[in-house]
Amino acid sequence: MAMSELIDRFGRTVSDLRISVTDRCNFRCVYCMPEEGVAWAPAETSLTPDEIHRLAGIFVALGVQTVRLTGGEPLLRREIVDVVDRLHGDHPHIELSLTTNGFLLRRYARRLAAAGLCRVNVSLDSLQPDRFARITRQNALHVVLDGIDAAREAGLHPIKINVVVVRGFNDDELLAFAELARASDVAVRFIEYMPLDAGGEWGRESVVAGDELLEAAESAFPLVAHTTGPDPATRYTFADGSRGELGFINSVTAPFCDRCNRVRLTADGQLRTCLFSVAETDLRTPLRGGATDAVLCDLIRDAVDRKESGHRIDAPDFVRPLRPMSQIGG
Repeated sequence: MAMSELIDRFGRTVSDLRISVTDRCNFRCVYCMPEEGVAWAPAETSLTPDEIHRLAGIFVALGVQTVRLTGGEPLLRREIVDVVDRLHGDHPHIELSLTTNGFLLRRYARRLAAAGLCRVNVSLDSLQPDRFARITRQNALHVVLDGIDAAREAGLHPIKINVVVVRGFNDDELLAFAELARASDVAVRFIEYMPLDAGGEWGRESVVAGDELLEAAESAFPLVAHTTGPDPATRYTFADGSRGELGFINSVTAPFCDRCNRVRLTADGQLRTCLFSVAETDLRTPLRGGATDAVLCDLIRDAVDRKESGHRIDAPDFVRPLRPMSQIGG
């Protein structure tokens, strides 16, 4: 079935799809979920590998060029290597990546690379063991760093390190992460803290502006700016020729909604056109009810046509999404 590309009412072309394969996680990061009492979605509500494969194929036919597998923690999904293998096998031209906390990367990196995964994003918010343990509630920094090494050894490139910066918590580690980028040839991306925590404790006072971080980085390392395109990060390399890269994702202070090219599919088959959507489009029910690809395509087109103009975090009538980040998918 021939399908044209997905363009929303604001003229933005959707070319990036995030697919959450599970809401489960083996960390309990303080800005994401409580330590105890997390109610996981029933297993039967999660899309099966066949369902993920079918929906991904429709999105690719509609012009999606990059697919990232997320969670929760996607490496907890038993079939994750098979999911990657099938997606790559049927769509070898797409860029297929995965966001992970890195804890299981040593176990899976080579198998994922062999299956067709291109690269990984690793969430890592501190390089100090005690602080890492406080943030994640897991004493596992050494395991994550070893996982990053495993990803490099497996040929996954580039490796991107995602750092959510919270004022008074880890905002003093900018230069340590910059040194990690230079020493290890990774792309470190500093992400402004967003109101997606399960506890609802986010406050604007906890946000460290990306421009503040950039100024601090430039005071230590002369940087060279690079073209951003649809990438949410403003990207810089080191003027002295050192390897690695720094990026700043200023979601709160300088939203990039006008160039947003992505949509998200939750683990339970709901299509979200914005990270902060308050409404979702159910694809799982019609999929399981026998809907044809044409019907699913129409549902996707209609949802994209209604894609929000922006997240409205600074608007007086801003409403937080009902789901926390672990249930939405990164």
